[in-house]
Amino acid sequence: MDLYKSAAHELHEKLVKKEISSVELTNSIYSRIDQVEDSVKAYLTLDKENALEQAAKVDKMISSGEKIAPLAGIPGAIKDNISTKGLRTTCSSKMLENFTPIYDAHVIQKLRADETIFLGKTNMDEFAMGSTTETSYFQTTHNPWNLERVPGGSSGGSAAAVVAGEAIWALGSDTGGSIRQPASFTGCVGIKPTYGRVSRYGCVAFASSLDQIGPITRDVTDAATVLNTICGVCTMDSTSLHEEVPDFTKALTTDVKGLRIGVPKEYYAAGLDPKVDGVLKKALADYEAMGAKIVDVSLPHTEYAVITYYIIAPAEASANLARFDGVRYGYRDMKATSAPEMTTASRTEGFGAEVKRRIMLGTYVLSSGYYDAYYLKAMQVRTLIRQDFAKAFEQCDVLLTPTSPVVAYPIDGKMDPLAIYLLDVCTIPVNLAGLPGISIPAGFVDGMPVGMQLIGKVLDEETILRAAYAFEQSHDYHKVMAPLGGK
Repeated sequence: MDLYKSAAHELHEKLVKKEISSVELTNSIYSRIDQVEDSVKAYLTLDKENALEQAAKVDKMISSGEKIAPLAGIPGAIKDNISTKGLRTTCSSKMLENFTPIYDAHVIQKLRADETIFLGKTNMDEFAMGSTTETSYFQTTHNPWNLERVPGGSSGGSAAAVVAGEAIWALGSDTGGSIRQPASFTGCVGIKPTYGRVSRYGCVAFASSLDQIGPITRDVTDAATVLNTICGVCTMDSTSLHEEVPDFTKALTTDVKGLRIGVPKEYYAAGLDPKVDGVLKKALADYEAMGAKIVDVSLPHTEYAVITYYIIAPAEASANLARFDGVRYGYRDMKATSAPEMTTASRTEGFGAEVKRRIMLGTYVLSSGYYDAYYLKAMQVRTLIRQDFAKAFEQCDVLLTPTSPVVAYPIDGKMDPLAIYLLDVCTIPVNLAGLPGISIPAGFVDGMPVGMQLIGKVLDEETILRAAYAFEQSHDYHKVMAPLGGK
């Protein structure tokens, strides 16, 4: 039985009915990892011994008649910037190559409480800075749909693991699209919750006002299930929202009659692949056939979103990464003869090119004489972007946009960094405004998946999940397995 092809909610039913055991399931996923990992390169660290020990514990609970949580005994993968006590957490960097945390992130605590199984830690762009998973210090992850193409980033390892059958579900982090864009490129589901809905405690900080942890899954039901588990207030995170967490799975209905779907014209402009545009136009027609109402809206400050993000995010990154000084933890240059020399050398050797690029940019925009001209101005534009969304939501319930203007492109490392930055134009505004957004498979272009993004109001994950579920259930895109081929 190819258990790796099943969704978490399907496997939960099999576990409860004792049709399979958690040990059997976990072993089957590790067997799949043995088969395909050399081609996909999704993982940096595996934790088989502890995973099987946890699986046996869940099996014992089931045999004794205990009720288990929806994710109990279901193997998942964790992005390698999320702290796991006793399990190496590297951020795919030389700086943290040998770092082992002494505490769990809040999301890990909550998942452990539900007896979930962690298979290992997934590859990512170094310190979550990148959109391809090519900036990893260790390896480049490959897209299971075409092993010669990128899986997206920075959560490319998590997305590739799910799509290749190397995990049933995974966690990623999203600062400017790093869950949704790889979900789009690999043909799975990725959701960025409202800022503060999920605690950032234990997620190695990139840009603190933008980072959010979220699920990457096979289908919308699994996304809602994982979200149920990881959401909630955290006393260790001052930005954690003190809001009641609903049962997101109750929002999963196929009724979208009367739902107002906004189509922002700025997201369907120059730069959008005409074939991707065609897939999304068909999706809009499908929604209309289901009874939804299509509304044209405008988000006029969208053109400033990317440049605003690449001022704010690097500025916050330069502050957050200042802790890596070669003194307390992380890589240390042992040849230095003075403390200043050691710090400089440790950072020069410990950080990769993309990380250094963003640190230098961030330090520049925060420096004396430039703060008002750049950072302060960017924060003002951020407010305008938030106001654009608020005005648009007066006319609609959700917004439908491309997740990415293009499908996954070849692995070569030659693409200009600025060109890669510009491809985040559809996802970045959602982070700047702190809104929830989800990417789901909407079709294919030249054999590669196309992601459709649904954006919701603050704390209205339920509406985007409902809209996503209705579309998913009327199509089979989420059931198609990636071929793990090339060309």
